Amino acid sequence: MATDPFGDMKNMLAQFKMPGVDMAAILESQRKDVEALVEANKSAYEAMQAIARKQTEMMAESMQVMQDAAKAAADPAKQTEVVRSAFGKTIADMKELAEMARRSQSDAMAHITQRAAEHMAEIRKLMLPK
Repeated sequence: MATDPFGDMKNMLAQFKMPGVDMAAILESQRKDVEALVEANKSAYEAMQAIARKQTEMMAESMQVMQDAAKAAADPAKQTEVVRSAFGKTIADMKELAEMARRSQSDAMAHITQRAAEHMAEIRKLMLPK
């Protein structure tokens, strides 16, 4: 059973009370920062898995195209069409992978950006006189 590291920190810092400083709020803010990083990493990891699955699918399709090209070796017109089709598919796949990577980075950055905005609001709130 894992302990809550932030709970342990709260207990330790409770001994060092400073006037005008809400240590619980500071620790809660740090906990939220860690959660945002975890979400960003989870998003990036899921995207990495999706890209790996897509690359595996692309490899299987490429192997099939190569088999088809080998069968069409006797007919130059058919061979040209197979190569043209394979080239078009490769370009489309590259665009799809690039879009998946861009979307992954955008999603991960959204978690961080949202938390940064929340963090700034928390800091402003802590700076207000009580």
